[in-house]
Amino acid sequence: MTALQHDNLPPPPAGSHYYRQTDGFWHRLHIDLPLLGGILLLCLLGLLLLYSASGEDLNQVKRQGIRLGVALLVMAAIAQVRPSTLHRWSPWIYLIGILMLVGVLAFGETGKGAQRWLNLGIVRFQPSEIVKLAVPFMLAWFLADKPIPPNWARLLVACILIAIPVWMIARQPDLGTSLLVASAGVFVLFLAGISWRLILGLIGLVAAAAPILWYNLHDYQRQRVMTFFDPEQDPLGAGYHIIQSKIAIGSGGLYGKGWFNGTQSQLDFLPERHTDFIFAVLSEEFGLTGVLIMLSVYLFIILRGLYIANNAQNTYSRLLAGSLTLVFFVYLFVNTGMVTGLLPVVGVPLPLISYGGTSLVTLMAGFGILMSIHTNRNLLTR
Repeated sequence: MTALQHDNLPPPPAGSHYYRQTDGFWHRLHIDLPLLGGILLLCLLGLLLLYSASGEDLNQVKRQGIRLGVALLVMAAIAQVRPSTLHRWSPWIYLIGILMLVGVLAFGETGKGAQRWLNLGIVRFQPSEIVKLAVPFMLAWFLADKPIPPNWARLLVACILIAIPVWMIARQPDLGTSLLVASAGVFVLFLAGISWRLILGLIGLVAAAAPILWYNLHDYQRQRVMTFFDPEQDPLGAGYHIIQSKIAIGSGGLYGKGWFNGTQSQLDFLPERHTDFIFAVLSEEFGLTGVLIMLSVYLFIILRGLYIANNAQNTYSRLLAGSLTLVFFVYLFVNTGMVTGLLPVVGVPLPLISYGGTSLVTLMAGFGILMSIHTNRNLLTR
């Protein structure tokens, strides 16, 4: 008996003994139970931490619970869409994302000094969150039907496709999201097999362009970078967030101070404790033990995503699934890095745990895509 993978063959008739699949209710719904289990564990942890970080505000927990319910419905709905359909829609999703970014720059709403939102009357959202999905969609579509790894011409086009939305998001300004969008595209190129020599060359070009990038940063962005190198230079101003965060993390010790017993969070020393800095709340209240448990769940989700990517049916699905999984890892890496002082503060939430709606829906949509790719494989045996 030899297992074969077929990219373009239709599935055998229902009930055929040649069609190997996981029988059961969840598979028929195109839901991957191991992945769903890890996601729900993190979401439950997020609600528990939010209840503590919000000062036991049950209304805030309920609002986040409603957002979580909507996000799970989005995930389940997208999981029903076949990868072949996603393939056909990919360039249109990218085009719609670019048009929405143009709309943001032209007449988007401003909040906290940044013009990032579109208000459609019934819903207010950040189009840049949708572009996090649109870019890997487009790159996977562009590279999938051509020889891998891409030649120089296709690589140049791919870089342009990445640079356009990244530049538009950076103009809003939103440095954190622009970095996530750029990483989503770069991961597709990496998974497409570009050589390490080329990757190092691109890194060298970015390093050479650093003075130009520094010149084009906003004043508050330059201040964040300077604060990263020396937060004590302004302990009551720009450095306040990271100093209080590190105090909270260090004071948690091995087992933490207990739920509701964190002094930094409960006494309002820790800013943005329910959003970007919720990792510090976890560290203070549950200590290193709680952090390791949380990171273990994250690791399981990432490994499951990479497993799905590795076993995907075709090049398009492999590139898309791998990129979405690695972007989820970047969310985790950047948030924990900035909260612990290892990276500048760029406003990236802790995935599935931080309070918020648009980012949560985007992440769940990505997981829905992973589930669709995994449950729609045509694995034939003979």
